[in-house]
Amino acid sequence: MLVRSWNLYHGNTSPPGRRNHLERMVRLASEDRPDVLCLQEIPAWALPHLASWSGMTALGDVAQRPMLGPFPSSAEVGRRLTALHPGLLRSAFSGQANALLTTLEVLERGRCVLNPRDVRRRAGVGLFARLAWAKERRICQAARLRLADGRPAVVANLHATPGDLRITLAEVERAVAFVTGFAAPAEPVVLAGDFNTAPMLAAHGFDAAGQGIDHVLVRGLDAGEQVVWPAARRRLDGLLVSDHAPVDREVG
Repeated sequence: MLVRSWNLYHGNTSPPGRRNHLERMVRLASEDRPDVLCLQEIPAWALPHLASWSGMTALGDVAQRPMLGPFPSSAEVGRRLTALHPGLLRSAFSGQANALLTTLEVLERGRCVLNPRDVRRRAGVGLFARLAWAKERRICQAARLRLADGRPAVVANLHATPGDLRITLAEVERAVAFVTGFAAPAEPVVLAGDFNTAPMLAAHGFDAAGQGIDHVLVRGLDAGEQVVWPAARRRLDGLLVSDHAPVDREVG
């Protein structure tokens, strides 16, 4: 099973420009038919299009809903406003979502908010840090999939908050607790996404992380080395898309 994870940076290039490349990025990431494709930093308006762009089953969940300043907005309004300058506006109006795409049979799905009030209160950070932390909701998705050999396995997709390591690790620990609770005893688990850190989760049965902050961690399955795409592979018309490189891992 090929598992791929990519933070799409809302379809921006690196450095950000005036054009959105989201559809072409999703098509690029899915053209070789990975079994699982975990995506982060997707504008909310794009969720209904992921299945047609990829040809895969798409499980999308909004983390931060579209906003117009302090007021709730709609995905379409967010799309129209962001289109004025995608590189500058990014997620200011469009909200943010995660998506788990797969070619495998989906048996069950779940979702967990990573930064609810009780987690923010226990993290040991100051009041102003907690208030800033609360402004953008972060989530972890999970899906029970049927592998090619008929066995079930749980695959999860997270996007943790960057910056203060206490905040990042609190969210990662919350994701681990959710995913391991979602899985049945001895059921294999794959935890992928943008961790914004190099997590050490051996105590929970996961193997070691690769380089960087984007990872595919495995528990209960054999797995190869994590492979980071070279820059040339994520160039479109000579432009480097996203500020993250996709990461691949063969799991089985």
